[in-house]
Amino acid sequence: MVIISGVRKYFKKNIFKSLRFRIILLLLAAGIIPCLIMKAVILNSYEKRAVEVRTADIQNQCTILCNQLSGIDYLNGITSEVIRTELTQLTNIYNGRVMVIDSDYEIEEDTYNLDKGKTIISEDVIKCFQGKSTSHYDAKNRYIEVTAPITEAESDAVKGVMLVSVSTDSIADSMAVLEGNANVVAIIIIVTMTVLAFFAGVVMVKPFKRITDSIGAVTEGYDDNYLHENAYTETVLLSEAFNKMLGRMKVLDDSRQEFVSNVSHELKTPLTSMKVLADSLLSQEEVPVELYQEFMGDLSEEIERENKIINDLLSLVKMDKTATTLNIKSENINELVEKILKRLRPIAANRNVEVVYESFRPVSAEVDEMKLSLALSNLVENAVKYNHDGGWVHVSLNADHKYFYVEVADSGIGIPEDAVEHIFERFYRVDKSHSREIGGTGLGLSIARNAIVMHRGAVKVYSQEGEGTTFTIRIPLTYVS
Repeated sequence: MVIISGVRKYFKKNIFKSLRFRIILLLLAAGIIPCLIMKAVILNSYEKRAVEVRTADIQNQCTILCNQLSGIDYLNGITSEVIRTELTQLTNIYNGRVMVIDSDYEIEEDTYNLDKGKTIISEDVIKCFQGKSTSHYDAKNRYIEVTAPITEAESDAVKGVMLVSVSTDSIADSMAVLEGNANVVAIIIIVTMTVLAFFAGVVMVKPFKRITDSIGAVTEGYDDNYLHENAYTETVLLSEAFNKMLGRMKVLDDSRQEFVSNVSHELKTPLTSMKVLADSLLSQEEVPVELYQEFMGDLSEEIERENKIINDLLSLVKMDKTATTLNIKSENINELVEKILKRLRPIAANRNVEVVYESFRPVSAEVDEMKLSLALSNLVENAVKYNHDGGWVHVSLNADHKYFYVEVADSGIGIPEDAVEHIFERFYRVDKSHSREIGGTGLGLSIARNAIVMHRGAVKVYSQEGEGTTFTIRIPLTYVS
């Protein structure tokens, strides 16, 4: 029982979800369904045609006999052995029953001799007395019933009705034979389609098998060869999507390796400096107080530099982990920007950099104050740090019905054109020596961009080397989670 249950689960989980199995089912359905429809159409057409032909023959015979009955005035008691013989012959030929009914709805003649002299009233008989011949096919009981009017020779008035009931057993027998032949043809077609569907399924699935193997290779390490399956339009699209994904994963892996290398280097550099300074102090006896104080000051700067790198890394990690848990509140953006600039103006004053703030209208928006402050602080602080002595930083705030906009422009050193697309990457520096000289970690812009994106916003940069840089931020007034 356990084995049977396992097999059943395997088939349910694997076989019925298999593309090959579904292709086979689809091809079988494509062959079987038209075959069944064709069988039904042929049988119905044959039955309909056979009944129409049989009905037409009977109606012709009835018309001939009715004309003869009208000519000899049969309903007024004039008997004719010839007519009686013809009625009997009609019964024998078509395996049916003939009844002649007079104007009083009394049965004058019955070839079965069962109901002669009885009264019969039916819808078909009444219609026939009104001058309308009728025919009716009962498929369930397998008979055809036909009525024909018997008219007077002079006035064409209906004086009687001939009612003929004919068995359709012969039609049913022919249909049974035809259905048997159709079943044999259907079985041959189904068997042929099954074989063709199986081979077609195998052939059609091969490209997907190769794609599966290539995807499986990714789990063991990135494959150097990209996927090129051009068998079908679907495999081409799938190959393109896979190659794009593989390329992106390679880029991410290279970026991860570079990030780890940069982190290691950035953390190791201050430690190396501190080790050199400490070793220098330890290697000297009776170190002068002035030299000791100088070395301790350098050690303090390296410790502060290390601390800044670690704090920036922690900020990035914290943003990655809390991307879906922003502390969103309605904030006065004007006051928020003024608070940030008030904190950074002393830093700008040290380099004689003028900070100008321009607000075009009051702005309130749903934001995370801490993360947005961190983003704006990094942008303004960079504008001050990478500026010329005596330069300027212009910060403006504006809004429309949907977004608010913050622009941070400076008269600084600018960014080379080939470096603009990389400035938001972690640890990327345009001028590494100058960045270390002024205390940059290469994480500030990455932190700013992450914070803005978390608010469903966007940041753009426009820069010209030697002339300055402008960062434009756009953030929705209403946060949509």
